[in-house]
Amino acid sequence: MEWLINLIGPGHTELASTLVLYSFVIAAGIFLGKLKIGGISLGVTFVLFVGIIMGHFGYIVNPEVLKFVREFGLILFIFAIGIQVGPGFFSSFKKGGVLLNGLAVLIIALNVAIVLAIFFIDGDTSISALVGVMSGAVTNTPGLAAAQQTAGTTEAINIMSMGYAAAYPLGVIGIILSMLILKAVYRINIDDEIRKIEEEIEGSQQKPLVLSFEVTNKLINGKTLYQLHQILECDFVVSRLMGADGKVVIPTSKTELHVGDKIIAVLSPNDEMKFQGVIGHEIQMDWEDVQSTVVSRRIVVTQSKYNGVALGSLRLHTAYSLNCTRVNRAGVDLLASPSLRLQVGDRLTVVGDPNDIERLGTRLGNSMKRLNQPNLITIFVGIMFGIIVGSINVGFGMKLGLAGGPLVVAILLSRFGYKFKLVTYTSSSASLLMRELGICLFLASVGISSGKGFAETVFNTTGMWWVIWGFIITILPLIIVSFIARGVYKINYLTIMGLISGGCTDPPALAYANNSTGSDAPAVAYSTVYPLTMFLRVVSAQALILCFF
Repeated sequence: MEWLINLIGPGHTELASTLVLYSFVIAAGIFLGKLKIGGISLGVTFVLFVGIIMGHFGYIVNPEVLKFVREFGLILFIFAIGIQVGPGFFSSFKKGGVLLNGLAVLIIALNVAIVLAIFFIDGDTSISALVGVMSGAVTNTPGLAAAQQTAGTTEAINIMSMGYAAAYPLGVIGIILSMLILKAVYRINIDDEIRKIEEEIEGSQQKPLVLSFEVTNKLINGKTLYQLHQILECDFVVSRLMGADGKVVIPTSKTELHVGDKIIAVLSPNDEMKFQGVIGHEIQMDWEDVQSTVVSRRIVVTQSKYNGVALGSLRLHTAYSLNCTRVNRAGVDLLASPSLRLQVGDRLTVVGDPNDIERLGTRLGNSMKRLNQPNLITIFVGIMFGIIVGSINVGFGMKLGLAGGPLVVAILLSRFGYKFKLVTYTSSSASLLMRELGICLFLASVGISSGKGFAETVFNTTGMWWVIWGFIITILPLIIVSFIARGVYKINYLTIMGLISGGCTDPPALAYANNSTGSDAPAVAYSTVYPLTMFLRVVSAQALILCFF
């Protein structure tokens, strides 16, 4: 039985015992995280607390191995978040990113103000301890590491680590508690907030309309579709046309319109009235019941060589006698304009002869099996360049770090990766696996490392004040800013959850927000404020040490 004791007993750092320890901490944490207390479950956040318990009872991991697993897990989680929300990052920044980043900066300013108030009023707590407490209170490991590098002395490094360990657990709880307080005070209904977010997204993305019209305007009799485009000055696609003889054809830019023709058009909601005013009145018509060789099918782009290729360059009219009416990307319908850049995973709705559609499908790939294969090259190229970016000195010896760099690169890749022939499409299951695996490895590592000496650090007068100061640093700024966000600016609750999580650079809080809402809105807000927040967290921690150490 000695081999079993060496495998599962405390104090062993062999590879096998380390793997067993991580497996137990993550499995037990996920299981306990599913249990609801007062209707609330912490999800994967419970992995942190199981890790602390195991660390307290003497379970350890080789420091180098622990550091690698912790940082690699964080990189996986952050990179997956960046790839997922990257396209929405830029549009959300235009619509409200300045406001969100301003509120995030206010959170940081209040954190620093409280630390300085405690430092000058209390007088007995060193700035090293307070910087460690602040880093733990806002769950910002890069800030702690930057401050430790700036201080340089072993004593200051150890004090910061203990302050971080003391404040971290209540930091996680305090961030989530601030969300619950806001929800209770404003009596927020999650389902209503999700519905409002979906309505805003649908309204901003202008989902194309598919409508049928009868040509009644004699002034356009004999005009071609090309001439009609010049008259209307808007994007639209006429996918099918039925003449007076009842024959259905696939129109091209040279096809003439005549009074009495019936057409099916795909256009933006903003252009509906203009189109109807020029063409004629809208009609109700079931085109599937019309006897015709023309059919409508969906083709999936799975050939990587078409990643970033303009839709117009496919020459669907001349080469295939087909019309593309719309493109579905990640569940969102886009108008099929010639300038639209295709991405792997796009689903094209095309209309025409079945044989022509089959030829186009062969050219574009149209293989769902290929989409199920993760694009590992893009993932690891992104991580590599993310680490390089995170290691760049951005001024005064400060860096974005191993979390901020990969996030920035992932966001840029998801938006502009096609220009470098990098396929960023990842199936939902693969993205979720990478995200959940990363956060579990990170939380388990932080918990195990914080558990040793945790009780001795916290359960005394000094540790008690560290916990109290940390909780105040955590919750007071978040309550103030969240109430401003909701009460003054009427920001959606899901967005505020992401703002709070990103403002504290807290992956566990983001995981809780995602799990409790089932929406990507918190992740979008998180990625909007995270880059600037991470930079300022590192800067503020280093600045406090430089000024008052």
